[in-house]
Amino acid sequence: QVTLVESGGGLVQAGDSLRVSCVVSGRAASNYHMAWFRQAPGKEREFVAAINWSGASTHYADSVKGRFTISRDNAKNAVYLQMNSLNPEDTATYYCAVQVVLLYSGMTYSATSYDAWGQGTRVTVSS
Repeated sequence: QVTLVESGGGLVQAGDSLRVSCVVSGRAASNYHMAWFRQAPGKEREFVAAINWSGASTHYADSVKGRFTISRDNAKNAVYLQMNSLNPEDTATYYCAVQVVLLYSGMTYSATSYDAWGQGTRVTVSS
């Protein structure tokens, strides 16, 4: 059974930067594509960014493209989300998720296609 634990959330001001992290245990992270989703109060969970198992391919939501960077370190079983130029609309709980790598299927970005989730880390951006 795989377990994901996020960390690094907090309260920041608009324009600040923050990096959230997620550590995978139970199975090697290299078995998975990994992604970040977020959910603001009263809103649906939305895709933020994804990275394939090797780190060679990434994909971003339009709302964060150019401001956020996803990366991973398989030796540390970890994935990171560097968030720059934060604004109040980025306020949400950020969730890490993993997607089993399938031989004939590429990385996908729908929340329902992810196999395990962390508990989330809260990010609050004040104006």
